[in-house]
Parts: sequence; C-alpha cells; structure tokens
Amino acid sequence: MTETATRYLYLARHGEASPDETELTDRGRRQAVLLGERLRRTPLSVCHHGPLPRAEQTARLVRDQLDDVPLCPSAQAGDYVPYLPQRHELPAESADDMLHRLAQFPAEERERGPELAREALTRFAGPVAGDAPRHELLVTHNFLIGWLVRAALDAPQWRWMGLHHANAALTVIRYAPGRPASLLFYNDMGHLPAELRWTGFPPELHV
Repeated sequence: MTETATRYLYLARHGEASPDETELTDRGRRQAVLLGERLRRTPLSVCHHGPLPRAEQTARLVRDQLDDVPLCPSAQAGDYVPYLPQRHELPAESADDMLHRLAQFPAEERERGPELAREALTRFAGPVAGDAPRHELLVTHNFLIGWLVRAALDAPQWRWMGLHHANAALTVIRYAPGRPASLLFYNDMGHLPAELRWTGFPPELHV
C-alpha cells in the first residue's frame, strides 16, 4: 500500500481586478502582497494558479513575498462553472432563480466546467503520496473555492452555489489520511486592513 500524508490546501481568490478583468487594480495588487506576507512562515511547496491574468498576477505578487516557492499554472484552477444541477436537486423556492443565473454564463464555462471540476478534485484534494505533510497554495476564483469547500464538507454537488469568497481572502482545508476533510478556516481576511476587505463580495453580504 502506498504511504500517504496530510495535505494542507490554502485557497485564495485573486485580488481585486479591473472592470475588464485584464489586470489587478492598485487595491488588488496590495491585497496580493499582504496575502503573501501572511504566508511567509507557511512551508509552502508550490503555488498553483489559474491561467487568467488576475489569478496569475496575484500568484506572482504572492510568490514575490515567499522564498523559492515555484509557480504552477493549471487549467483546473481556472474560472468556470463546476457543476450544473438539475431542477429536482435544488430547493424548490430558489430553483428558478438559480437555473436562470447559471444560464447567463458563457456556454464554454458551462460545458467544460464540470470536467475541469472533477479533475480539480483529483489534483488538489485529498492526502498526498509520501510520508511528509505538504502545504500547497491555490490562487484561483470564487466558484472553484466554493466547489472544493462543498466537497470537503460532503455537501450536495450544487452547493458550490451560495459560497462566496472575498478577494485575497484565505481558506484552508486539511486532508489527513483515514479522516474526513477538515475546513480549518474560511474566507479569512485578517491580513487585510478594513479598506481592502470584502471586495468581490455582493454588498448585501458584507457583515
């Protein structure tokens, strides 16, 4: 039997992006730097990131605050719809609104997303081979963070919806051999000053 060890997966949404999403704003760059500073004492082995500019730029700014952590671009870390539910899976009172919202996303995101999401679980979730714990950072997008969190909690597949993550906030999931996944903390913005918190969140969800 192959020996396995605990994986600590650090999930971060990219920093605040410009309206056309081609680059980070000044606030987004500052968020990324502060996230990197928070992670300086974390023994990260790799920084995975999505291929879109806002995720790649965030990952590079984070890595600049760290020591010799390699960057690893990944299509599985991209921005896509991870799961398309059927109406019968959804709460009756909100099914119409949820299905309408999903229909607004580009066809490519909806069609290719579920396959990428399954691949993401294989690549990023679960214990790792070997006898030493591994700490990995994944700089990605809101939907994938929701997908990985709902999987860690063994929630229904549609439940990635309704899980929101602020720009440059931090979530950590622990995958230990022989144990259920543990959500150690979620959407932590403690490294960000008040004026840089809650960006990327719908206003009605600010608390």
